[in-house]
Amino acid sequence: MKADGMQTILGANGQIAVELARELQRKYTNDVRLVSRNPRKVNDTDSLVSANLLDAKQTLDAVKGSSIVYFTAGLPPDTALWEAQFPTMLKNALDACRVVGASFAYFDNTYMYPQDARLLTEETLFAPVGRKGKVRAAMASMVLEEMARGEIPVLIGRAPEFYGPGKTQSFTNALVIEKLQAGKKPHVPVRDDTRRTLIWTPDASRALAALGNAPDAFGQIWHLPCCDDRPTYKEFVAVASQVFGREPSYAVIGKLTLTAAGLFSKQVREIRELLPRYEQDNLFDSTKFKRRFPEFEVTTYREGLELIRREWLGK
Repeated sequence: MKADGMQTILGANGQIAVELARELQRKYTNDVRLVSRNPRKVNDTDSLVSANLLDAKQTLDAVKGSSIVYFTAGLPPDTALWEAQFPTMLKNALDACRVVGASFAYFDNTYMYPQDARLLTEETLFAPVGRKGKVRAAMASMVLEEMARGEIPVLIGRAPEFYGPGKTQSFTNALVIEKLQAGKKPHVPVRDDTRRTLIWTPDASRALAALGNAPDAFGQIWHLPCCDDRPTYKEFVAVASQVFGREPSYAVIGKLTLTAAGLFSKQVREIRELLPRYEQDNLFDSTKFKRRFPEFEVTTYREGLELIRREWLGK
C-alpha cells in the first residue's frame, strides 16, 4: 500500500539520493520529486525541480506540496565551501519545511563523532576533529534543535563510511575496489589491522526510506544499518581480491606519507582530519534500527562486493 503525498529529495544527484528515489517509488509512493541545481530522473514518474538550496525562496518553492522532505545534499570535500554553504542550505531546508508543514528526514554522517575505538551509538556525544567535523556537528545540532522545537516531525539517519556500487564516493571504493577493477594493487589508509564499519550505500538509502515512512521514527536519531562483521582492511581486501579474482596483495599508506602528500594535493589535504579514525577500530552500532525493522535485510560485505563485480562486468 503506497502512501499519499509527495516525497521530496533535496540534493538529488548523489548515490544516496538516487537509491532513495528508487526505493521510495518501489515501495512507498508514486509521487517523488527530485530537487537539485540540475536534477535528473531516476524513475519515469519523478517530477524535477531545479533549485539552489542557498536561495531560501527557491528552496521553499521546491518543497511546496511535500509531505516528507529528505535532505541528502552533498558538497565537494572542500572545508571552506562546507563552512560557507552547508549550514545555509540546511537552514533554508528546515525553514521551508516548517512553512509548508512537511516532515524532515536528515541524512547525516559521523564526522562529528570522536575518532577513537569506543562503540558509537545514537547517544554518543559529539567530539569533532577538524573543521569539517565542526560543520557537521553544527548542522546536526541545528536539526536536533528543530526536533526539540516540535513544530514539524524531524528525524536523523546517520551513516558511517560508504562502500557501494555506481558512483559511490569513499576511501574504500577509491583505494580498494577501483584499484582492483583496474588490475592495480589496493591501498589501505594508515593501518590494515583496525576494524571498520562500512555501510552499503543502497542499504543506507533503503533504511532512510523506511524511516521516513514510519511515523514512530520521527523525533529520534537512527544509526543506519550495517553488517556487524566489521572486517579489518586486511580481511576486506582478502575478500574483495577473491571476488574480483585478483592476488590478495596491498600496500599500507602510512599517516606520514598521507600527511606529506597533503603538501602537494588539495584532495589529500581535505581528508587529513579523518586519518585518526583509521588508527583505531571504527565500531558503529546499528542495533536500534535492526530492532525496530527486524525484517530489513542488511547486505553482507561479500554480497556487496559480488554486486559491485556483477555491475562492473555488466551482468
